[in-house]
This record gives sequence, C-alpha cells and structure tokens, in this order.
Amino acid sequence: MRHISSIAGGVALGSAGIAMMSILSGCSQQQEQQAQNKFLVIEQQANGKYKVIEEMPTQGESRAIIRERDANGNVTERFMSEAEMKALAEQEYAKVQNGSSETIQSGSADAGMGLAGTILAVAAGSLLGNMIGNALMNNKNFANRSSAVNKSAYSRSATAKSSKSSSSKKSFFGNNKSSTYGSRSYSG
Repeated sequence: MRHISSIAGGVALGSAGIAMMSILSGCSQQQEQQAQNKFLVIEQQANGKYKVIEEMPTQGESRAIIRERDANGNVTERFMSEAEMKALAEQEYAKVQNGSSETIQSGSADAGMGLAGTILAVAAGSLLGNMIGNALMNNKNFANRSSAVNKSAYSRSATAKSSKSSSSKKSFFGNNKSSTYGSRSYSG
C-alpha cells in the first residue's frame, strides 16, 4: 500500500508543478505584452478629449501620431516621439500619485480623456516600466478607464485572447473543476 500512496503523492506534486509552471508562464507572457513598445494613433474627439484608434506593437521606440482638430474643424496630424510620450506619462503619473489624475477618477471614460491620461492609460508599462504599469492596472478605476479609452482593434483582440485563455483553462484531467486527492482513502 505504501507504493500506491507514494504514486498518488507523486501525481499530486506533478500536477501542482504543471499548474505552477502554467501560471508563471502566463504571468511572464502578460509582462512581455505590457513592456512591448507601441505605435499609437490617437485621435481628438469633438469634445476635445482623446481616444486611441490604432495600436500596434513595434520593434523600435514607442511613438504616436496625434490627430487633432483646429478651430475650423480641420484635422491635422503630428508625430510624437517616445521622449515626448514619456514626459507626458510621467506628468500624469505624478497626478496619479497625488490623486488628481482623471485616469483614477470613478466614472465613465467613454467620452475620452486628456492626451497625457490617454497615453498613460495605454502605454504605462512600455513607457514607465512594468512595475508602474502593473500597479496602475491594479487600480479598478484606472483599468476601466484605460480599456474604455482604447478603441483599437489590437486592444480588442488582445483583451479577447486573454479573457478566452483565462476562462477556458482546463485541469490536467480535462475538466474545469479542481480535484482533491485527499477525499479518497485506500485500505489494504
């Protein structure tokens, strides 16, 4: 009987190891995605607020094209370098720390946010580092507002993939419920 119980213990340890490895690999994939540099197209809305309409990962530095409307309603485009984006994100992060940033206020961001808030909401991890990006995403208001301001197809696709992969994970034995090994007893 000792042989059977040692096999059951080995199976439990092996399953726990597999589960831990999949959790760790999922975390590292999420961090890699957040740290990835981005190319953004940010558009000013009629109300003066901004939304991301295109987002793509890029091998080079993060950068953005800003589409703004002048007093006559004409759309102009300007290029924003990573240094400019980082400066705006740092200014907005200082506001987050003192509680005055619109990115952490409750309410809907469907109308958009200011340019600095939009950049911070979409590219905090790649511009300011993963630790700051993860800390911001742990704030419920920030997470809601950052997803509302990003209307790009890339963002919708990445969100769908992450929610699909987290909701459809199955155990080693093919079911969605966790199993306990201590509920059965074997007698000899």
